[in-house]
Amino acid sequence: MARAPLPVRAGLGPDRLRMPVAQPGVPQVATVAEFLFAQFPDERDEWLSRIDGGEVVDEHGRAVDLATPYMPTRFIYFYRQPPPEPAVPFSVDVIYRDETIVVADKPHFLATIPRGAHIVETALVRLRRDLDLPDLIPAHRLDRMTAGVVVFVVQPRHRRAYQELFSSRQVEKEYEALAPYDEALEFPRTVRSRIVKEHGVMTASEEPGEPNSETHIDVLEQRGVRARYQLKPITGRTHQLRLHMSSLGLPIEGDNYYPTFQRVPADDFTNPLQLLARRLSFTDPVTGSPQSFASNRSLNW
Repeated sequence: MARAPLPVRAGLGPDRLRMPVAQPGVPQVATVAEFLFAQFPDERDEWLSRIDGGEVVDEHGRAVDLATPYMPTRFIYFYRQPPPEPAVPFSVDVIYRDETIVVADKPHFLATIPRGAHIVETALVRLRRDLDLPDLIPAHRLDRMTAGVVVFVVQPRHRRAYQELFSSRQVEKEYEALAPYDEALEFPRTVRSRIVKEHGVMTASEEPGEPNSETHIDVLEQRGVRARYQLKPITGRTHQLRLHMSSLGLPIEGDNYYPTFQRVPADDFTNPLQLLARRLSFTDPVTGSPQSFASNRSLNW
C-alpha cells in the first residue's frame, strides 16, 4: 500500500475516504467540500475547521479548500478524532528493540492494532507514540484478550519479510493457559478441527469437514482441579486455542466467548483471559540469526 500523504500523528495515521462515481438519482456535487457536507451533515462545522486548517488533502498531499473540484474514484485523507475509550490500565513493555524490529510484551485487554471500538487504546498506537516510530506495523497479531509476545516491524521495507515469516508458519509459537484439569484426558495430545469464522459474528465455530487448524497441548503443572497447559499452535485460526481447549471440555479461565458468549463491559479489567503468548522463536529474515523472545508476564497461577 502506498504511503499516506499525511503523517502519523500521536500514533494514529489519517483516515481516508473514496469519492464514488455519480449514481443515477443522487444529487451531484461540484466540490469535495459539498461531498463531505452531504455525507456528514451533522459534522459540517468540523469539516470546515479541518479544511481551514489544511488537514484534508488529496492523494498527492495537496490541501483541499472550499473550491477544490469533486474527484470521482479518488481518495481524500484527513484526521478524525476517535471517540473516547476506556483507558487500559496496563503497560505494553518492550522486550527487545533494534533497527528492524520491536518486540513487545502486550498486556491483556489491549488490542494489537486499531479496529472497531479500540483505536487509541492499542499496542500499535502506544508504541508508535512512545517510541517515536511512526512507521511501526505489527508482523502478526494477538487477540485483545491474549497477553504476551508481539513482533512489530520498524521500517516499511522490511514488513513483507517478517509478515511472510508468520504467514508461512516459520515461527515456533508457545502459549500457556490456565484451565480445568480432567484426569480422564491423556496428554500430550493434538487437536485438529475445521474452524469457521463468519464476518460480523463475534465467535468462531468448529464444523464438520477437513481440518484447517492444529494445536499440540500438554500439561505443564496440575494443582487440584486446575492445570497450567502448554499450547503450541501449528496453524493460526481465529480463536483457535480458545476453541480447541473448550472442545476438550477445558475452557480457558476468564474466557467470555467459549463455550458461551457473555458480554463484558469495556471498562471491566477484573477477569483477564488466562492465555499468554509465552515465547516466539524464528530465524530472522533480515539478519539470518536465530531469535527467541519470551514474555515476562504471568498468569493467575
